[in-house]
Amino acid sequence: MNRKRVGIVVFPDVEVLDFCGPFEVFSVTRLNEQARREEPSPFEVLLVAEQAGTIVTTGGMKVTPDHTLETCPPLDILVVPGGWGTRAEIKNPRLLAWIKDRAKQVETLTSVCTGSMLLGQAGLLDGRHATTHWRSLQWMRESFPSVTVEEKLHVVEDGNVLTSAGISAGIDMALRVVARYFGETVARNTARNMEYRYPDDNSRRV
Repeated sequence: MNRKRVGIVVFPDVEVLDFCGPFEVFSVTRLNEQARREEPSPFEVLLVAEQAGTIVTTGGMKVTPDHTLETCPPLDILVVPGGWGTRAEIKNPRLLAWIKDRAKQVETLTSVCTGSMLLGQAGLLDGRHATTHWRSLQWMRESFPSVTVEEKLHVVEDGNVLTSAGISAGIDMALRVVARYFGETVARNTARNMEYRYPDDNSRRV
């Protein structure tokens, strides 16, 4: 199986569900539901951090990343989550440069919640439609005037760039990525396995 490699960036004070939601979706995807226990996911999912060692998330969960920025292998999909920690990372030139560089190499670039602020700061949303957590819509508007900020959509797809609303919206975003790669049936089966309602309605929920 030619697996697609997904890199999810983690950093101090990252929001837990922002990265764990997509991680769950990609890791439980199966092309053959009947062989769910026998076959691996068509996605290989890696956690990537600026430095080696434990990352402490919002809420105190401790996470051990698989790779640093330097050791991360080539990726097909990049996921940039959000959380309170984005306020520090938006001023982190090293991480922003890495995101910008990897964005040129991946097939699909995605963000969850305020992760889109990091994409915007790296210049990756210029001229695009995008969204973020509802509390940060005005922050995004003021920070990136060339971005068309979508207030009413849960997930915004603009070419190969997908941005999503806050926190749990990352699950919907990841399901859309599954559908883009392997079709809606596989995406619906993934949601069903998670006992998660498939996002037929893309309107923002708050």
